[in-house]
Amino acid sequence: MSEEQAQQIGQRLRSARRQRGTSLRTLAELAGLSVGFLSMVENGRRYLDRTGHINALAEALKIAPSELTGRPYAPAAPTAASAHEAIPTLRLALMGMNLGLPPDQRPPAGPVGLLAERVAEVNRLYHACEYGQVAEVLPGLLGDLHAAADAAPGHRRQALLRLLVDSYHPAGTLLLKNLGYTDLAFIAVTRAAEVIAELEDPIYQALSGFFHTHVLMAAGSPAQALARAGQAADEVERHLMSPAAHALLGELHLIQATCLSLDVRRSGAERTCEVNQHLAEAANLASRTGETKAWHLNFGPTNVGIHQVSLNTDLGLHGKAVAAGAGVHPQTLAAPGREAAFRADLGRSLAHLRGRDTEAVASLLAAEHVAPQRIHANVLVRETVSGLLDRQLPSHAARDLRGMAHRMGLQL
Repeated sequence: MSEEQAQQIGQRLRSARRQRGTSLRTLAELAGLSVGFLSMVENGRRYLDRTGHINALAEALKIAPSELTGRPYAPAAPTAASAHEAIPTLRLALMGMNLGLPPDQRPPAGPVGLLAERVAEVNRLYHACEYGQVAEVLPGLLGDLHAAADAAPGHRRQALLRLLVDSYHPAGTLLLKNLGYTDLAFIAVTRAAEVIAELEDPIYQALSGFFHTHVLMAAGSPAQALARAGQAADEVERHLMSPAAHALLGELHLIQATCLSLDVRRSGAERTCEVNQHLAEAANLASRTGETKAWHLNFGPTNVGIHQVSLNTDLGLHGKAVAAGAGVHPQTLAAPGREAAFRADLGRSLAHLRGRDTEAVASLLAAEHVAPQRIHANVLVRETVSGLLDRQLPSHAARDLRGMAHRMGLQL
């Protein structure tokens, strides 16, 4: 990160703290951080490169994490810009459609199977990180599904309600979360919950909790997110009667581990211990389920391995993160978003290890190549790239890194 960028983050933090009338010492105590560290951040001599630190400060100040990081960023590439340009239409669709107020349109002709194919495709596009296409097609798909469900009787209506849930998440909720529109992600998960209430299915109730947890984490509240995920896991365990339920329970263990890794108010040893417990539970479930696509997710041994890298990175255990990544092959999932996240987290950890800067650049570039829209919007990747720009790198690595920084819209 450049000196100017570090100063900008420090100025945002100082401004927010003073507006709240909070002393540096009080903020440090509330966030579980040291006074010296916060002082250096405010003076531009240290920068925030840990999600847990950002969330803890935002929660202590009762502000959104974006007020500290400046996220969401204006995209530099046209492919990324298209996603943001489509958001106003998607926003109106989310605000204007629910089961009590169906859209003013005729239901689409054709069997439910055709709608199911469209739902599967929009989720495929999400996992491929084609965010612009997802944002463009979601409003029409949601409108058609709401109209079809409103006109359908009995079992056909139940099938359409399940397709509605599958459209609201993951494509809708996680798309909006990754682009930085946390409030809209909350609307999407709320709309899905309204549909799920009619289904009266406890596993779908737990699924709603899983996505609600994602939104709470994005809003900077890992403690609330952990509680919600725990409730959902308890619900699944009471109805653990199908492979899909086992996969959902595995995902809930992984997201509980993520919540714990971000909660800097717990000691590092406590977080590490509890994270490893949830990872072990997830690994045990993955050994039984194998690789799955249940709920349009990617639970299985590979995703557990990917989380071992990301969780150790967020815990600051960078050597362990890199070691954990050695046996993981994320491309086997055929989910570019997961592969990009893995390579980005690996790059972030490599950047913290002495003598591994060139490898860090290579890993970050590989992440960008796989899913540029996701990587360009990732605040922690942006900060890692900024930090690497200030280091002495081999000429080829420095050239490639400057190119990536330019594509991300970073100042050189």
